[in-house]
Amino acid sequence: MSRARLLTLSRTAGRRSGFTLVELMIAMALGLLVVGAAVSMFLSFSRTFAASQSLSRVQENARVAFELMARDVREGGGNPCSRYLKIANVLNGAGGTWWNSTNWIGTRGYDNGSLPGSLPGTDAFEVISGSALAASVVNHNPGLTTFVVTPAEHGFVANDILMVCDYGQAAIFQMTGPPGNPVTNGQILHEEDVGSPGNCSKGLGFMAPMDCTTPTGQQYRFDDNAQVVRLSAQRWYVAANGRGGNSLYRVALRGNAVGAAEEVVEGVADMQLTYLHPYVVAAGSYVDATTINLGPWKWPEISAMRVRIVLAGTDRLVPTVA
Repeated sequence: MSRARLLTLSRTAGRRSGFTLVELMIAMALGLLVVGAAVSMFLSFSRTFAASQSLSRVQENARVAFELMARDVREGGGNPCSRYLKIANVLNGAGGTWWNSTNWIGTRGYDNGSLPGSLPGTDAFEVISGSALAASVVNHNPGLTTFVVTPAEHGFVANDILMVCDYGQAAIFQMTGPPGNPVTNGQILHEEDVGSPGNCSKGLGFMAPMDCTTPTGQQYRFDDNAQVVRLSAQRWYVAANGRGGNSLYRVALRGNAVGAAEEVVEGVADMQLTYLHPYVVAAGSYVDATTINLGPWKWPEISAMRVRIVLAGTDRLVPTVA
């Protein structure tokens, strides 16, 4: 074999054993393009997943808020006798308390942060109703201010705000005794001017005037089998949660005690409420609480409440209206 032939084979073998610098640079460029595309897809998928998770949380929060609020609203004005009973309230009034001038039970709205503790510009509402725990009247002696009820251990204690009703009327009063917990003798006392706020009349009948100022109490004897329940209220409102955001809160009211505010749903930016009232001039339209308060209409007559909640996700998404 000639020397020229050997040199040609040697050069050919050398070229087949590696890559040139240009080939390496091209391969690296192609590799970077593939890696960049993969990273871009990963970031896109991550953002989509985060947005989906945030939206799911917002939707879950909306479901929880509406479900729990609906339970309270459906029970607004509830009592074990009849929805349309006249109610005599013999409690001494106290400004700002939930039983103040309450001759009705049901739902009441508050506009633009007017409920104490609520966020300015947001609406709130309060629901007053009788509890499920009830005792049946065996005997009522209004002159001696005593109910005898069954069961004997009825679960009510002195200072509880109670409501008693038969098919003639209902009355809201404070249980003044007997002392002890549990009460075991089946008695409920409703004495006058005992405790706080106290009863301005022991008669449990309608008074003139109705606001407990120099009242003229009427004696009313509740029928046997009348029902006694504890009266309570729940308030729903939006407030700052102390973590840089706002949340939907529920607080329970029972007698003189105001329960701790329960954080129900976080990320609630706003809540707006309107009400359907059959006697408002613009019949068939929803109006705000101020319209009902200023008119000759009454809160127990509302037939529906529309709730509009603005929820914000944790990933800085656009707020969602529910």
